Amino acid sequence: MPTELPLPLSTPNRNLVRLTIVRGITWTGFLIAIIVGVKFLSFELPVPEVVSVVLAMGLLNIATWWRLGRPRAVQHLEYLLHLLADVVGLTLLFYFSGGSTNPFITYYLVPITIAAATLPWRHAWIIAGCAMAAYSFLMIDYHPIPQLGHINSGSPLSLHVLGMWVNFGMSAGLVTFFIYKMAHALRRRDQALSRTREAALRNEQVLAVATQAAGTAHELGTPLSTMAVLLKDMQQEAKDDPERQEDIELLRQQVDICKSRLQHLVSQADRRRMAEPEVLDAETWLSGVVQRWLVLRPDVSHRLDIAGRRGRPWLAVDATLDQALTNLLNNAADANPEGVAIGLDWHSDRVVIDIRDHGPGVAMSIADQLGDTFISTKSKGMGIGLFLTHATINRFGGGVSLYNHPEGGTLTEVTLPRAGAD
Repeated sequence: MPTELPLPLSTPNRNLVRLTIVRGITWTGFLIAIIVGVKFLSFELPVPEVVSVVLAMGLLNIATWWRLGRPRAVQHLEYLLHLLADVVGLTLLFYFSGGSTNPFITYYLVPITIAAATLPWRHAWIIAGCAMAAYSFLMIDYHPIPQLGHINSGSPLSLHVLGMWVNFGMSAGLVTFFIYKMAHALRRRDQALSRTREAALRNEQVLAVATQAAGTAHELGTPLSTMAVLLKDMQQEAKDDPERQEDIELLRQQVDICKSRLQHLVSQADRRRMAEPEVLDAETWLSGVVQRWLVLRPDVSHRLDIAGRRGRPWLAVDATLDQALTNLLNNAADANPEGVAIGLDWHSDRVVIDIRDHGPGVAMSIADQLGDTFISTKSKGMGIGLFLTHATINRFGGGVSLYNHPEGGTLTEVTLPRAGAD
Protein backbone atom coordinates (compact mmCIF):
# COMPACT_ATOMS: atom_id res chain seq x y z
CA MET A 1 0.00 0.00 0.00
CA PRO A 2 1.39 3.44 -0.82
CA THR A 3 2.63 5.35 2.18
CA GLU A 4 0.39 8.32 1.41
CA LEU A 5 -2.73 6.26 2.02
CA PRO A 6 -3.82 6.09 5.69
CA LEU A 7 -3.79 2.66 7.26
CA PRO A 8 -7.23 1.49 8.40
CA LEU A 9 -7.47 1.61 12.19
CA SER A 10 -7.61 -2.11 12.94
CA THR A 11 -8.41 -3.63 16.34
CA PRO A 12 -4.71 -3.96 17.44
CA ASN A 13 -4.15 -0.31 16.46
CA ARG A 14 -7.18 0.77 18.49
CA ASN A 15 -5.96 -1.28 21.46
CA LEU A 16 -2.59 0.48 21.34
CA VAL A 17 -4.36 3.86 21.19
CA ARG A 18 -6.36 2.95 24.29
CA LEU A 19 -3.23 1.68 26.06
CA THR A 20 -1.47 4.98 25.30
CA ILE A 21 -4.37 6.95 26.76
CA VAL A 22 -4.46 4.75 29.88
CA ARG A 23 -0.70 5.10 30.28
CA GLY A 24 -0.92 8.89 30.06
CA ILE A 25 -3.67 9.08 32.68
CA THR A 26 -1.93 6.60 34.99
CA TRP A 27 1.48 8.21 35.03
CA THR A 28 -0.01 11.68 35.37
CA GLY A 29 -1.80 10.37 38.48
CA PHE A 30 1.45 8.84 39.77
CA LEU A 31 3.24 12.17 39.28
CA ILE A 32 0.54 14.00 41.25
CA ALA A 33 0.75 11.38 44.02
CA ILE A 34 4.54 11.80 44.18
CA ILE A 35 4.24 15.59 44.46
CA VAL A 36 1.64 15.27 47.21
CA GLY A 37 3.73 12.68 49.06
CA VAL A 38 6.91 14.73 48.96
CA LYS A 39 5.44 18.20 49.61
CA PHE A 40 2.68 17.45 52.10
CA LEU A 41 3.44 14.02 53.63
CA SER A 42 7.24 14.37 53.82
CA PHE A 43 7.92 11.09 52.03
CA GLU A 44 11.64 10.30 51.86
CA LEU A 45 11.70 9.53 48.14
CA PRO A 46 14.75 9.59 45.84
CA VAL A 47 13.14 12.36 43.80
CA PRO A 48 15.62 12.43 40.84
CA GLU A 49 15.22 8.68 40.22
CA VAL A 50 11.44 8.72 40.55
CA VAL A 51 11.06 11.75 38.27
CA SER A 52 13.38 10.10 35.73
CA VAL A 53 11.11 7.04 35.59
CA VAL A 54 8.02 9.23 35.08
CA LEU A 55 9.75 11.25 32.34
CA ALA A 56 10.92 8.05 30.61
CA MET A 57 7.33 6.72 30.51
CA GLY A 58 6.16 10.11 29.21
CA LEU A 59 8.71 9.94 26.38
CA LEU A 60 7.56 6.39 25.61
CA ASN A 61 3.99 7.64 25.34
CA ILE A 62 5.03 10.44 22.96
CA ALA A 63 6.97 7.95 20.81
CA THR A 64 3.93 5.64 20.78
CA TRP A 65 1.67 8.44 19.51
CA TRP A 66 4.20 9.15 16.75
CA ARG A 67 4.35 5.47 15.85
CA LEU A 68 0.55 5.26 15.61
CA GLY A 69 0.68 7.84 12.82
CA ARG A 70 2.81 5.52 10.67
CA PRO A 71 1.09 3.37 7.97
CA ARG A 72 2.03 0.05 9.60
CA ALA A 73 -0.22 -2.37 11.41
CA VAL A 74 0.35 -3.15 15.08
CA GLN A 75 1.29 -6.79 15.67
CA HIS A 76 0.76 -8.83 18.83
CA LEU A 77 4.50 -8.87 19.56
CA GLU A 78 4.70 -5.07 19.45
CA TYR A 79 1.69 -4.77 21.76
CA LEU A 80 3.31 -7.29 24.13
CA LEU A 81 6.49 -5.19 24.22
CA HIS A 82 4.46 -2.09 25.16
CA LEU A 83 2.85 -3.93 28.07
CA LEU A 84 6.24 -5.26 29.17
CA ALA A 85 7.54 -1.68 29.11
CA ASP A 86 4.66 -0.71 31.40
CA VAL A 87 5.55 -3.54 33.80
CA VAL A 88 9.21 -2.42 33.84
CA GLY A 89 8.18 1.20 34.44
CA LEU A 90 5.90 0.22 37.31
CA THR A 91 8.63 -1.96 38.82
CA LEU A 92 11.15 0.90 38.77
CA LEU A 93 8.63 3.31 40.26
CA PHE A 94 7.63 0.89 43.04
CA TYR A 95 11.29 0.05 43.70
CA PHE A 96 12.01 3.69 44.58
CA SER A 97 8.74 4.17 46.47
CA GLY A 98 8.40 1.40 49.02
CA GLY A 99 8.34 -1.78 46.96
CA SER A 100 5.70 -4.27 48.08
CA THR A 101 4.62 -1.89 50.89
CA ASN A 102 3.40 0.65 48.33
CA PRO A 103 -0.42 0.59 48.36
CA PHE A 104 -0.48 0.97 44.56
CA ILE A 105 1.40 -2.32 44.05
CA THR A 106 -1.78 -4.04 42.88
CA TYR A 107 -1.81 -1.77 39.82
CA TYR A 108 0.14 -4.62 38.21
CA LEU A 109 -3.31 -6.16 37.64
CA VAL A 110 -4.10 -3.49 35.03
CA PRO A 111 -1.54 -4.61 32.38
CA ILE A 112 -2.39 -8.23 33.25
CA THR A 113 -6.08 -7.58 32.58
CA ILE A 114 -5.36 -5.69 29.35
CA ALA A 115 -3.13 -8.51 28.11
CA ALA A 116 -5.72 -11.17 28.96
CA ALA A 117 -8.43 -9.28 27.08
CA THR A 118 -6.44 -8.40 23.95
CA LEU A 119 -3.49 -10.77 23.44
CA PRO A 120 -3.11 -14.49 22.64
CA TRP A 121 -2.93 -17.04 25.42
CA ARG A 122 0.87 -17.31 25.59
CA HIS A 123 1.43 -13.54 25.57
CA ALA A 124 -1.13 -13.01 28.34
CA TRP A 125 0.68 -15.47 30.59
CA ILE A 126 4.03 -13.82 29.83
CA ILE A 127 2.68 -10.51 31.19
CA ALA A 128 1.18 -12.28 34.23
CA GLY A 129 4.47 -14.11 34.92
CA CYS A 130 6.58 -10.96 34.56
CA ALA A 131 4.27 -8.99 36.88
CA MET A 132 4.39 -11.79 39.47
CA ALA A 133 8.19 -11.94 39.22
CA ALA A 134 8.43 -8.16 39.64
CA TYR A 135 6.13 -8.25 42.69
CA SER A 136 8.22 -11.06 44.21
CA PHE A 137 11.42 -9.06 43.65
CA LEU A 138 9.91 -5.98 45.28
CA MET A 139 9.16 -7.99 48.42
CA ILE A 140 12.88 -8.50 48.95
CA ASP A 141 14.66 -5.49 47.50
CA TYR A 142 13.31 -1.92 47.44
CA HIS A 143 13.85 1.60 48.74
CA PRO A 144 11.86 1.71 52.00
CA ILE A 145 9.49 4.57 52.82
CA PRO A 146 8.93 4.83 56.61
CA GLN A 147 5.42 6.24 56.21
CA LEU A 148 4.39 3.18 54.19
CA GLY A 149 5.66 0.61 56.68
CA HIS A 150 3.18 -1.89 58.19
CA ILE A 151 2.42 -2.45 61.84
CA ASN A 152 4.38 -5.31 63.39
CA SER A 153 6.71 -5.42 60.42
CA GLY A 154 9.83 -6.33 62.32
CA SER A 155 10.88 -8.88 59.71
CA PRO A 156 11.35 -8.11 56.01
CA LEU A 157 8.46 -10.46 55.15
CA SER A 158 5.56 -9.65 57.50
CA LEU A 159 2.38 -11.69 57.32
CA HIS A 160 0.59 -8.66 55.89
CA VAL A 161 3.03 -8.27 52.98
CA LEU A 162 3.12 -12.04 52.41
CA GLY A 163 -0.69 -12.17 52.35
CA MET A 164 -0.75 -9.32 49.82
CA TRP A 165 1.68 -11.29 47.65
CA VAL A 166 -0.43 -14.48 47.79
CA ASN A 167 -3.58 -12.49 47.04
CA PHE A 168 -1.92 -10.84 44.06
CA GLY A 169 -0.74 -14.17 42.67
CA MET A 170 -4.22 -15.70 42.90
CA SER A 171 -5.85 -12.58 41.45
CA ALA A 172 -3.37 -12.43 38.55
CA GLY A 173 -3.93 -16.08 37.66
CA LEU A 174 -7.72 -15.88 37.85
CA VAL A 175 -7.87 -12.60 35.93
CA THR A 176 -5.63 -13.93 33.18
CA PHE A 177 -7.53 -17.20 32.83
CA PHE A 178 -11.13 -16.02 33.01
CA ILE A 179 -10.80 -12.71 31.17
CA TYR A 180 -8.88 -14.38 28.36
CA LYS A 181 -11.53 -17.09 28.05
CA MET A 182 -14.36 -14.55 28.06
CA ALA A 183 -12.63 -12.26 25.56
CA HIS A 184 -11.82 -15.23 23.33
CA ALA A 185 -15.45 -16.38 23.42
CA LEU A 186 -16.65 -12.87 22.57
CA ARG A 187 -14.20 -12.62 19.66
CA ARG A 188 -15.35 -15.99 18.31
CA ARG A 189 -18.98 -14.95 18.63
CA ASP A 190 -18.32 -11.66 16.84
CA GLN A 191 -16.51 -13.49 14.05
CA ALA A 192 -19.39 -15.95 13.69
CA LEU A 193 -21.94 -13.13 13.62
CA SER A 194 -19.85 -11.26 11.08
CA ARG A 195 -19.64 -14.32 8.81
CA THR A 196 -23.39 -14.86 9.17
CA ARG A 197 -24.15 -11.25 8.28
CA GLU A 198 -21.82 -11.38 5.29
CA ALA A 199 -23.39 -14.62 4.07
CA ALA A 200 -26.90 -13.22 4.49
CA LEU A 201 -25.97 -10.03 2.64
CA ARG A 202 -24.31 -12.01 -0.14
CA ASN A 203 -27.36 -14.28 -0.47
CA GLU A 204 -29.64 -11.24 -0.67
CA GLN A 205 -27.49 -9.73 -3.40
CA VAL A 206 -27.37 -13.02 -5.31
CA LEU A 207 -31.14 -13.36 -5.02
CA ALA A 208 -31.58 -9.80 -6.25
CA VAL A 209 -29.35 -10.45 -9.26
CA ALA A 210 -31.10 -13.76 -9.98
CA THR A 211 -34.53 -12.10 -9.78
CA GLN A 212 -33.44 -9.34 -12.12
CA ALA A 213 -31.93 -11.89 -14.51
CA ALA A 214 -35.15 -13.95 -14.56
CA GLY A 215 -37.24 -10.86 -15.22
CA THR A 216 -34.86 -9.64 -17.90
CA ALA A 217 -34.86 -13.05 -19.62
CA HIS A 218 -38.65 -13.03 -19.67
CA GLU A 219 -38.81 -9.46 -20.97
CA LEU A 220 -36.25 -10.08 -23.70
CA GLY A 221 -38.25 -12.96 -25.19
CA THR A 222 -40.95 -10.73 -26.70
CA PRO A 223 -38.68 -8.15 -28.42
CA LEU A 224 -36.45 -10.91 -29.77
CA SER A 225 -39.46 -12.68 -31.28
CA THR A 226 -40.63 -9.38 -32.78
CA MET A 227 -37.17 -8.75 -34.22
CA ALA A 228 -37.10 -12.25 -35.72
CA VAL A 229 -40.46 -11.68 -37.47
CA LEU A 230 -39.42 -8.28 -38.81
CA LEU A 231 -36.08 -9.60 -40.03
CA LYS A 232 -37.87 -12.40 -41.89
CA ASP A 233 -40.11 -9.85 -43.63
CA MET A 234 -37.12 -7.63 -44.41
CA GLN A 235 -35.30 -10.61 -45.88
CA GLN A 236 -38.26 -11.24 -48.20
CA GLU A 237 -38.24 -7.60 -49.31
CA ALA A 238 -34.47 -7.64 -49.98
CA LYS A 239 -34.42 -10.53 -52.46
CA ASP A 240 -32.90 -8.33 -55.13
CA ASP A 241 -30.16 -6.90 -52.89
CA PRO A 242 -27.60 -9.66 -52.01
CA GLU A 243 -25.47 -7.43 -49.73
CA ARG A 244 -28.46 -6.27 -47.72
CA GLN A 245 -29.81 -9.82 -47.56
CA GLU A 246 -26.45 -11.01 -46.19
CA ASP A 247 -26.54 -8.38 -43.43
CA ILE A 248 -30.11 -9.30 -42.53
CA GLU A 249 -29.17 -12.98 -42.38
CA LEU A 250 -26.33 -12.13 -39.97
CA LEU A 251 -28.77 -10.20 -37.78
CA ARG A 252 -31.17 -13.16 -37.80
CA GLN A 253 -28.39 -15.49 -36.70
CA GLN A 254 -27.50 -13.17 -33.82
CA VAL A 255 -31.15 -12.96 -32.74
CA ASP A 256 -31.46 -16.77 -32.91
CA ILE A 257 -28.32 -17.11 -30.75
CA CYS A 258 -29.78 -14.73 -28.16
CA LYS A 259 -33.05 -16.69 -28.07
CA SER A 260 -31.26 -20.03 -27.75
CA ARG A 261 -29.07 -18.71 -24.92
CA LEU A 262 -32.14 -17.51 -23.02
CA GLN A 263 -33.82 -20.90 -23.48
CA HIS A 264 -30.63 -22.64 -22.38
CA LEU A 265 -30.46 -20.38 -19.31
CA VAL A 266 -33.99 -21.26 -18.25
CA SER A 267 -33.54 -25.00 -18.90
CA GLN A 268 -30.24 -25.09 -16.98
CA ALA A 269 -31.85 -23.29 -14.03
CA ASP A 270 -34.70 -25.80 -13.92
CA ARG A 271 -32.35 -28.75 -14.23
CA ARG A 272 -30.03 -27.49 -11.47
CA ARG A 273 -32.88 -27.20 -9.01
CA MET A 274 -33.26 -31.00 -9.17
CA ALA A 275 -29.66 -32.10 -9.80
CA GLU A 276 -26.84 -32.77 -7.36
CA PRO A 277 -23.25 -31.68 -8.09
CA GLU A 278 -21.32 -34.24 -10.11
CA VAL A 279 -18.01 -35.63 -8.83
CA LEU A 280 -15.37 -35.40 -11.56
CA ASP A 281 -11.63 -35.72 -11.87
CA ALA A 282 -10.28 -32.19 -11.29
CA GLU A 283 -7.73 -32.41 -14.11
CA THR A 284 -10.32 -33.62 -16.64
CA TRP A 285 -12.85 -31.01 -15.52
CA LEU A 286 -10.34 -28.14 -15.60
CA SER A 287 -9.06 -29.15 -19.03
CA GLY A 288 -12.63 -29.21 -20.35
CA VAL A 289 -13.42 -25.77 -18.92
CA VAL A 290 -10.23 -24.34 -20.43
CA GLN A 291 -10.97 -25.84 -23.86
CA ARG A 292 -14.51 -24.43 -23.89
CA TRP A 293 -13.11 -21.07 -22.78
CA LEU A 294 -10.57 -21.04 -25.62
CA VAL A 295 -13.40 -21.44 -28.14
CA LEU A 296 -14.83 -18.16 -26.83
CA ARG A 297 -11.41 -16.48 -26.53
CA PRO A 298 -9.30 -17.61 -29.52
CA ASP A 299 -7.02 -14.57 -29.04
CA VAL A 300 -5.59 -15.97 -25.80
CA SER A 301 -2.26 -17.73 -25.41
CA HIS A 302 -2.13 -19.90 -22.30
CA ARG A 303 -0.21 -22.56 -20.41
CA LEU A 304 -1.82 -25.27 -18.29
CA ASP A 305 0.39 -26.84 -15.59
CA ILE A 306 -0.73 -29.91 -13.63
CA ALA A 307 1.15 -30.79 -10.44
CA GLY A 308 2.96 -34.11 -10.57
CA ARG A 309 1.50 -35.49 -7.35
CA ARG A 310 0.38 -39.03 -6.64
CA GLY A 311 -3.31 -39.80 -6.64
CA ARG A 312 -6.17 -38.13 -8.45
CA PRO A 313 -7.96 -35.01 -7.18
CA TRP A 314 -11.77 -35.16 -7.33
CA LEU A 315 -14.17 -32.24 -7.22
CA ALA A 316 -17.93 -31.84 -6.82
CA VAL A 317 -18.89 -29.55 -9.74
CA ASP A 318 -21.89 -28.32 -11.69
CA ALA A 319 -22.53 -25.81 -14.49
CA THR A 320 -22.37 -22.83 -12.11
CA LEU A 321 -18.82 -23.73 -11.09
CA ASP A 322 -17.87 -23.99 -14.77
CA GLN A 323 -19.19 -20.49 -15.34
CA ALA A 324 -17.46 -19.15 -12.22
CA LEU A 325 -14.07 -20.39 -13.38
CA THR A 326 -14.76 -19.10 -16.89
CA ASN A 327 -15.41 -15.64 -15.41
CA LEU A 328 -12.02 -15.69 -13.69
CA LEU A 329 -10.32 -16.84 -16.91
CA ASN A 330 -12.04 -14.02 -18.81
CA ASN A 331 -10.81 -11.50 -16.24
CA ALA A 332 -7.24 -12.73 -16.73
CA ALA A 333 -7.61 -12.56 -20.53
CA ASP A 334 -9.09 -9.06 -20.34
CA ALA A 335 -6.08 -7.92 -18.29
CA ASN A 336 -3.63 -9.36 -20.84
CA PRO A 337 -4.43 -12.15 -23.33
CA GLU A 338 -0.75 -13.07 -23.66
CA GLY A 339 0.74 -15.77 -21.45
CA VAL A 340 -2.18 -16.63 -19.14
CA ALA A 341 -0.80 -19.32 -16.80
CA ILE A 342 -3.22 -21.84 -15.26
CA GLY A 343 -2.06 -24.24 -12.58
CA LEU A 344 -3.67 -27.17 -10.77
CA ASP A 345 -2.39 -28.48 -7.46
CA TRP A 346 -3.95 -30.45 -4.63
CA HIS A 347 -3.41 -31.42 -1.02
CA SER A 348 -5.03 -33.90 1.32
CA ASP A 349 -8.22 -31.87 1.79
CA ARG A 350 -8.32 -29.23 -0.94
CA VAL A 351 -7.68 -28.51 -4.60
CA VAL A 352 -5.98 -25.27 -5.63
CA ILE A 353 -6.35 -23.64 -9.06
CA ASP A 354 -4.03 -20.72 -9.85
CA ILE A 355 -4.68 -18.24 -12.67
CA ARG A 356 -1.92 -15.75 -13.36
CA ASP A 357 -2.05 -12.92 -15.91
CA HIS A 358 0.51 -10.29 -16.91
CA GLY A 359 -1.80 -7.28 -16.66
CA PRO A 360 -1.48 -4.13 -14.53
CA GLY A 361 -2.47 -5.91 -11.29
CA VAL A 362 -5.12 -5.03 -8.72
CA ALA A 363 -5.24 -1.70 -6.88
CA MET A 364 -4.71 -2.33 -3.16
CA SER A 365 -7.45 0.20 -2.33
CA ILE A 366 -10.13 -2.17 -3.71
CA ALA A 367 -8.43 -5.57 -3.39
CA ASP A 368 -10.26 -6.47 -0.15
CA GLN A 369 -13.66 -5.50 -1.62
CA LEU A 370 -13.49 -7.46 -4.87
CA GLY A 371 -16.15 -10.14 -4.90
CA ASP A 372 -17.95 -8.80 -1.83
CA THR A 373 -19.67 -5.92 -3.60
CA PHE A 374 -20.25 -4.86 -7.20
CA ILE A 375 -16.74 -3.46 -7.73
CA SER A 376 -14.84 -4.04 -10.95
CA THR A 377 -11.23 -3.55 -12.01
CA LYS A 378 -12.38 -2.84 -15.58
CA SER A 379 -13.28 0.64 -16.77
CA LYS A 380 -16.62 -0.58 -18.17
CA GLY A 381 -17.24 -3.49 -15.80
CA MET A 382 -19.96 -3.65 -13.17
CA GLY A 383 -18.37 -6.25 -10.90
CA ILE A 384 -21.37 -8.61 -11.08
CA GLY A 385 -19.36 -11.45 -12.66
CA LEU A 386 -16.71 -11.46 -9.95
CA PHE A 387 -19.35 -11.12 -7.24
CA LEU A 388 -21.29 -14.14 -8.53
CA THR A 389 -18.04 -16.05 -8.96
CA HIS A 390 -17.18 -15.53 -5.28
CA ALA A 391 -20.71 -16.49 -4.24
CA THR A 392 -20.65 -19.69 -6.33
CA ILE A 393 -17.25 -20.86 -5.11
CA ASN A 394 -18.19 -20.04 -1.50
CA ARG A 395 -21.33 -22.14 -1.95
CA PHE A 396 -19.08 -25.11 -2.77
CA GLY A 397 -17.08 -24.50 0.41
CA GLY A 398 -14.15 -22.86 -1.34
CA GLY A 399 -12.69 -19.39 -1.64
CA VAL A 400 -11.11 -16.93 -4.06
CA SER A 401 -8.04 -14.80 -3.27
CA LEU A 402 -6.41 -12.18 -5.48
CA TYR A 403 -2.76 -11.19 -5.13
CA ASN A 404 -0.41 -8.88 -6.98
CA HIS A 405 2.35 -11.14 -8.32
CA PRO A 406 5.90 -10.01 -7.42
CA GLU A 407 6.87 -10.16 -11.10
CA GLY A 408 3.80 -8.21 -12.24
CA GLY A 409 0.21 -9.07 -12.99
CA THR A 410 -2.47 -10.66 -10.85
CA LEU A 411 -2.48 -14.13 -9.29
CA THR A 412 -5.97 -15.49 -8.64
CA GLU A 413 -6.10 -18.49 -6.31
CA VAL A 414 -9.20 -20.66 -6.22
CA THR A 415 -9.45 -23.15 -3.35
CA LEU A 416 -12.06 -25.93 -3.45
CA PRO A 417 -12.66 -28.82 -1.04
CA ARG A 418 -11.44 -32.15 -2.33
CA ALA A 419 -14.29 -34.65 -2.81
CA GLY A 420 -14.19 -38.42 -2.43
CA ALA A 421 -14.98 -40.59 -5.47
CA ASP A 422 -16.59 -44.01 -5.68
